Amino acid sequence: MIFASRQDAGQQLGRFLRDRGIAADLILGLPRGGVVVAAAVAREFALPLDVLVVRKIGHPMQPEFAVGALAEPDSLFLSEESLSAYPVAREDLDRIVAEETIRVREYGRRFHLSGMPAFAGKTVLVVDDGLATGATAEAAAISARKLSAKHIIITAPVASTHAVERLRQVADGVEVLSQGIDFQAVGQYYDEFFQTSDEEVIELLREAAGRTG
Repeated sequence: MIFASRQDAGQQLGRFLRDRGIAADLILGLPRGGVVVAAAVAREFALPLDVLVVRKIGHPMQPEFAVGALAEPDSLFLSEESLSAYPVAREDLDRIVAEETIRVREYGRRFHLSGMPAFAGKTVLVVDDGLATGATAEAAAISARKLSAKHIIITAPVASTHAVERLRQVADGVEVLSQGIDFQAVGQYYDEFFQTSDEEVIELLREAAGRTG
């Protein structure tokens, strides 16, 4: 299944979720690309849009390879499987976590236009543009649970079968339009897959605030 863009994917995902009878109180995009998809879903549902800032913890020798993830305000997930297969010295891991903690806080200050949203007792829909390993979405689910969300549903246009199975262990539901065993990279499912800027994220959040506030 190929999408023209993140916006196209979000529109299709929103209709899919409505047809599935999914209901929520709050739409949370995972910055940055996930916010574009989440914004389209929020429009479809006429629901508030915010973000849950998550940063990948990359292996020091191969930063693109995730050995865990960090979600605001302080939820750290480390993959024992990845760390066993590709060990990391404790001091290197601590350094990377410290660096990403600073970035998470910076992005939180930048993107939360009215402060951190309230999670307690709410059904939250956590949206990303794709789920390859599921590491960042898992950290997001752990964080939402610690923040007392009532129900957590993770959704994306595309996902690997492995990620879906993994996330079902930590979320109350996982909803994707398309999943596959031979999943290689999120970008392969999009005709247009440009990097999303901070300014674009902020503009989408302001637009949503004006629409629902």
